[in-house]
Amino acid sequence: MTRLKLGVIGAGHLGKIHAKLLSTIDDVQLVAVSDPFAAARQAIEDQFSVPTFADYRDLLGLVDGVILAAPTDLHAEIGSDVLRAKKHLFIEKPITTTSEDADRLVALAKQNGCTLQVGHVERFNPAWSAAESMLEHPKYIEAVRASSFPGRCLDVGVVMDLMIHDIDLVLSLTSAPVQRIDASGLSVISDHEDVAEARITFECGLVANLKASRISPAAARTMQVYGPRGYANIDFSGPSATLIQPEASIAERSFELTAAGPLADFREQLFSHWLASQSPEIQPRNAILDEQHDFVISIQSGSQPTVSGADGARAVAVAEQVLEAIDCRQWLGDASEPEQVGAFATPPESVEAASQRIHQQRKAA
Repeated sequence: MTRLKLGVIGAGHLGKIHAKLLSTIDDVQLVAVSDPFAAARQAIEDQFSVPTFADYRDLLGLVDGVILAAPTDLHAEIGSDVLRAKKHLFIEKPITTTSEDADRLVALAKQNGCTLQVGHVERFNPAWSAAESMLEHPKYIEAVRASSFPGRCLDVGVVMDLMIHDIDLVLSLTSAPVQRIDASGLSVISDHEDVAEARITFECGLVANLKASRISPAAARTMQVYGPRGYANIDFSGPSATLIQPEASIAERSFELTAAGPLADFREQLFSHWLASQSPEIQPRNAILDEQHDFVISIQSGSQPTVSGADGARAVAVAEQVLEAIDCRQWLGDASEPEQVGAFATPPESVEAASQRIHQQRKAA
């Protein structure tokens, strides 16, 4: 089989990871990398001995496909050029910053017969796979995703940067339309929201509560999923998963605590019998390498990738709704005070400060 010729656009932190991993896939040849910064290009040449280009358009004639790891605000423009050149495209998440641009990329990929895959890497996390038996028809989901300040990816806020991982995971579990979104968020140190929370209600009855922060002193990547077959607690960082399956009478709503015997005995048996808990053994895997393999297989077979362009576009559309809800959030319930609305709301004057101000005004009078 002819080796697939792939290039990487963007030689930053993630682009370097992609370039390194591509070099390990047998039926793939890393043929070129582009980046506008000379130092980044030199580092790639020193490590991989492949041609580098300042202008990404110069590598398109050399490749069958591209991994796009440039800043998010460039995804729409670069992605469009790649697909118009009829090259397969793996694009890091989020696919674009707007659903309009995302839909345009999806249409271009279809028009030009190209594979379009989006890098929602948590779909390939082994903890997610281990919890698969509990993920069918979920009714309630809670997720927390937090990190310290990244120092990069500041072209978007925490919703597009971190929360979108969990938005994609939730959307992969239901095809139902969104019914309602309530959200709030605050910009603390950047030009976008740095903390955010959203409650997403779907027409099928599913409710998802998502929290994200990029100014957290403690990192977290966890999700709890409640469904008809039981409960899954997933730690994407571990990776680990705890699965809890209720005993038949609990699942059927016929359970009566008073008939379960002495409470001391019931307590001891709660997670061994009534809510049987198990933690499947998980072998750590390189999820980025797995999604690269998925990209290669999709190109070679003509099949849809695990995370398609349409999936990425749907996640961006929901993220946009979250951002719209954040922008409309009234912190004091008074629409006449625009400074108290949205992610850039200013803290209201405290009682102590107001008292001091009034006191000073009276003294001055």
